[in-house]
Amino acid sequence: MPEKDSKKIEFQAEVKQVLDIVINSLYTDKEVFVRELVSNASDALEKLRYLQLTDKEVYDEELPLEINIRTDEDGKTITIEDHGVGMMRDELVDNLGTIAHSGSKAFLQAVKEGSEVGDNLIGQFGVGFYSVFMVAESVEVYTHGWKKNAKSLLWKSDGSGTYEIETTSGVRRGTKIVVHLKEDAAEFSNGERIKQILTRYSGFVQFPIKLNGEQVNTIQPIWLRNKNEITDEEYRDFYKFQANAFDEPVYRMHFSSEAPIDINAVIFVPEHNPERFGFGKTDPGVGLYCKKILIDPKPEKLLPEWLRFLKG
Repeated sequence: MPEKDSKKIEFQAEVKQVLDIVINSLYTDKEVFVRELVSNASDALEKLRYLQLTDKEVYDEELPLEINIRTDEDGKTITIEDHGVGMMRDELVDNLGTIAHSGSKAFLQAVKEGSEVGDNLIGQFGVGFYSVFMVAESVEVYTHGWKKNAKSLLWKSDGSGTYEIETTSGVRRGTKIVVHLKEDAAEFSNGERIKQILTRYSGFVQFPIKLNGEQVNTIQPIWLRNKNEITDEEYRDFYKFQANAFDEPVYRMHFSSEAPIDINAVIFVPEHNPERFGFGKTDPGVGLYCKKILIDPKPEKLLPEWLRFLKG
């Protein structure tokens, strides 16, 4: 058993400010923390996949590139684990404790300038890890870097201003985050609740996401595929999944653009418009994704108001 070389370290001042905003005033929609942690795990796996092509000295080479999530209602915990690049000690400090890679400064500037503080803002500036403290009484991050000489490390904090890092043992390559939930956030230790969140936000992540041993992301993001390779049945199935619909689309448009920004889109015209039957104004129905992660399910300014009936 390695020696416990733990010591308390203070978060950088800007990170403390971010934590204060996150914990006390940021969201009504606390479920977004799942999206952010899964997104980080997916990025770590993508980096590891690249390293496997360029570096022959990868630790724990046989581990599968997947994300595993476990819920424990009795213990009020949720655990999210990936077998990606993991982190060294200096990376733990840089990524979780200082401003170096977190985007905290830009986030705080946006808040200062009056930007609406919501789930889009935290993803935009890369401070998504801190969203976990909306629901966490304490957080433990077990990690082992991808290099052969890396050590097993444990980072832990209750988000109150300090964190600890110590060496530990038995950690496989990658990162495992154990979230000890607050009493009023115990719902996130329920498997069905987490499955709903994963289906909504992370259904198109390119790596397998397994929740309590069962893979939950089985639908492919067809907007990124060549439209000449997609069947009518695949389009119909995707429409029904994405729009939570039972009818058939009467028209579809699948297009890509590379300038001035890369855009891939697939949009459907539903068979029925609920507004015609007196159900009230329809919310925007074209979701906005970045790196296959849902960042806005109802972007009001993405399309003109008169096209709010579209799905995709």
